[in-house]
Amino acid sequence: MPLSDVVIRKAKPTGKTQRLFDGGGLYLEITPAGSKLWRQKYRYGGKEKRLAHGTYPEVSLAEARARREAARRLLANGIDPSEHKKAEKAAGEERAANNFEAVAREWHGKFSKGWAKSHADKIMGRLENDLFPWIGTRPVAEIKAPELLRCLRRIESRGALETAHRVLQNAGQVFRYAIATGRADRDPSADLRGALAPWRPQHYPAPTDPKAVGELLRAIDGYSGGNVVKAMLRLAPLVFVRPGELRQMEWAEIDFDAAEWNIPAHKMKMREPHLVPLSRQALAILKDLHPLTGNRAYVFPGGHDPRKPMSENALNAALRRMGYDKATMTAHGFRAIARTLLDEELKFRPDYIEHQLAHAVKDPNGRAYNRTSHLAERRKMMQVWADYLDSLREGGKR
Repeated sequence: MPLSDVVIRKAKPTGKTQRLFDGGGLYLEITPAGSKLWRQKYRYGGKEKRLAHGTYPEVSLAEARARREAARRLLANGIDPSEHKKAEKAAGEERAANNFEAVAREWHGKFSKGWAKSHADKIMGRLENDLFPWIGTRPVAEIKAPELLRCLRRIESRGALETAHRVLQNAGQVFRYAIATGRADRDPSADLRGALAPWRPQHYPAPTDPKAVGELLRAIDGYSGGNVVKAMLRLAPLVFVRPGELRQMEWAEIDFDAAEWNIPAHKMKMREPHLVPLSRQALAILKDLHPLTGNRAYVFPGGHDPRKPMSENALNAALRRMGYDKATMTAHGFRAIARTLLDEELKFRPDYIEHQLAHAVKDPNGRAYNRTSHLAERRKMMQVWADYLDSLREGGKR
């Protein structure tokens, strides 16, 4: 006779496996350990086979019967229920492997090896905060433009317009990677051109008027904070590297005889080694600092842990202490000052400037310049630049 919940609940394990039959091939298997397992016996292709339907009470009697009937319908259509179940499981695993988050993490893992860590972390942070919670589990091939747009609208609504545009760009990179690897047919982000409010990249705040730059340099000379931070402030305008590259400068990278700072590829944003010719003024600052931090790996060691470099906020905090708010000057602004004045005031070739800024620069044949390209010209430029800064500090004009 058919089973009931009362019969199932009262059934106790014995020293051997028991089978309580419900009909239509469905039965409950009770193991000596006490597990109650739903099974269905059926014949396919002339052979007797078994199909698992889960565990009681997680799968109720009513649900087990529903699964039995579904299996019988498959049999009536000439389909083996066991093979069908395996196919569904495989399809589910494939969907999980090809959902947006899985593809995005695969893309990020493949390409982030060539990025600076800070850049890689920013991109993964955008994906984790603004896309994965809403479309992460969705098959990448099934995501449509309106679905992606809803994610972007959430970002817009909090006033983060730049982030919205960045997230759209990163999403497009993931979708194009999915297309290239055969897991999607098209990129829905392409349909969203013009859907977001326009945004233009903002330059880092910095004074670019020569007189204002002179005032900044004099303020640096008058800085009353620690000697290490002051040395970093004085060196920043002379080398105009990115703040992260400056704070991670190591003594082992400085060649005093050649007057060069050789930055290894793993510290650079573009993952290419970079050479910074050092002016007489830059060398003087480093030689003056060497007795203080020369026994450490980092030229500018951290205040709390000297085994680590100075904190990311050290330069900006010093600028604030000098009276420069974030709308007037940032640590990154030394690069904007150099880019502007080397071009507009000192009339150096733009490609020399861009190369020294460690931007992607190509020669007339489309080849990337290497770290020593135009080195003699750049040495001259860096010394002229340092002398020019001295004249601005003294209140004169070149």
